[in-house]
Amino acid sequence: QVQLVESGGGLVQAGGSLRLSCAASGRTFSSYMMGWFRQAPGKEREFVAAISRNGATAYYTDSVKGRFAISGDNAKNTVYLQMNNLKPEDTAVYSCAANPYNRNYAYDSYYDYWGQGTQVTVSS
Repeated sequence: QVQLVESGGGLVQAGGSLRLSCAASGRTFSSYMMGWFRQAPGKEREFVAAISRNGATAYYTDSVKGRFAISGDNAKNTVYLQMNNLKPEDTAVYSCAANPYNRNYAYDSYYDYWGQGTQVTVSS
């Protein structure tokens, strides 16, 4: 099992940046594909970004390509989501999750472990 704790959320103006962190404990997170999802009020949870187990491949939903970057630090057992040029529509609770299957990165049902989430609010 792995336990996940997110941090780094907050309030930022449009065009600003935030870096989210997801610290993993328990089984090393390099055993999992790691993903970030978000859920805005009244909306379904949606995939944002994922990184493969070996860190070689990153995946993004179209709306964040070129603005967000996912990365991992095996030594710190932490995965990051750097978010630049934030927009009001990025406002949501962001959660990291661990996928032991290393596939189907965009489907939340393949992620067995979830953090509690961190709020990101982007003002216009």
